[in-house]
Amino acid sequence: MSAPLKSIEGSSIAEAMADIGRRAKAAARVLALSPATRRDAALTTMAKSIRASEAGILAANAEDVADAKASGANAAFMDRLTLTPKIVGAMADGVDVVRKLADPVGAVTESWTRPNGMTIERVRVPLGVVGVIYESRPNVTADAAVLCLKAGNAVILRGGSESFRSARAIHAALVEGLRAADLPEDAIQLVPTRDRAAVGMMLAGLDGGIDVIVPRGGKGLVGRVQAEARVPVFAHLEGVVHVYVDKAADLEMAKTIVLNAKMRRTGVCGAAETLLVDRAAASTMLEPLVSMLVDAGCEVRGDADVQKADTRAKAASEDDWPAEYLDAVIAARVVDGVDAAIAHIERYGSHHTDAIVTADRQAADKFLSEVDSAIVLHNASTQFADGGEFGFGAEIGIATGRMHARGPVGVEQLTTFKYRIRGTGQIRP
Repeated sequence: MSAPLKSIEGSSIAEAMADIGRRAKAAARVLALSPATRRDAALTTMAKSIRASEAGILAANAEDVADAKASGANAAFMDRLTLTPKIVGAMADGVDVVRKLADPVGAVTESWTRPNGMTIERVRVPLGVVGVIYESRPNVTADAAVLCLKAGNAVILRGGSESFRSARAIHAALVEGLRAADLPEDAIQLVPTRDRAAVGMMLAGLDGGIDVIVPRGGKGLVGRVQAEARVPVFAHLEGVVHVYVDKAADLEMAKTIVLNAKMRRTGVCGAAETLLVDRAAASTMLEPLVSMLVDAGCEVRGDADVQKADTRAKAASEDDWPAEYLDAVIAARVVDGVDAAIAHIERYGSHHTDAIVTADRQAADKFLSEVDSAIVLHNASTQFADGGEFGFGAEIGIATGRMHARGPVGVEQLTTFKYRIRGTGQIRP
């Protein structure tokens, strides 16, 4: 077992981080060979510990929130940072959901027999050590840790400096679960420093101590990770999310979906950032949609048609179309049908999440087929872009790349595979 979490402020960060990597690698070996029942036992205790530690977690978060307010953080940032009893409860519930998922480790995904009698199986195995670098959202501490544990991986967590106290409090609850199940406490490590030098060391791989990096944050963080990482990355680009309202949409459904997609939580990556309206429906749908958003407190930046529909809308610039606002702001424009909507999304989108609202099945199928995004929806809010809503219990991020994982990264995506071959003495001629 490891020593209690200690700060490395003022000590040799390089030495401390190298030690974290070594200990994570050793823990990953133990986890990879551990029975699912032991990992599930740890998760059971973790959920209980999070619930029992609610007061302490919220108190730590209140200090983080106070500091963020004092530094002038905006409303969207505060929304991501702030924990509530409901959020802490949902965090614990998510641990329970993850625990109940089928164990991915050792699952045979395919098997076949060769003409020479050899049998070949493709089997899921853990990735090893996952490094997660995230910013202001403290619940990622639990989400990432429990998903990695369920999939037999060790994890090194480097949270944002703004959520430092919150992450420590959550981490302490998670360690209780490892301890109760007699699993190595080094299996879930939280980098105990705000020093950004630790991020660079993780990106370098900690001398083989990290097998994959998952960035969870804004464009600046993800860009740095992609530019500097010397280990594989599960890319999570910004969420430039679109809702396209087709001419065959039901207006009331469109209004409900658009309002939820934009305003339910403006600071999440699945929040709609651009509204596209079919020109064939603009005369009846554009004004109600735009006015609804403005009345709800959302700033609308639109093209000439949008500004004409509601004079409170501001003029959009070219910079607005690829923008991720993470705030109560949305870009809006009129397009010439589903093909033009798809072309706009291809040019300005980030391959994250996009939705169509329509009663026309052919238009919906075209959109779902041709929009090249990790998540595409028909007649549903983009705010469903969340691993919990997919039944994964939680997510470690939304992968927007094409290698290995795409969309919500859950337990299956946190495994790789190997081949098991059984023979009866075969040799190759």
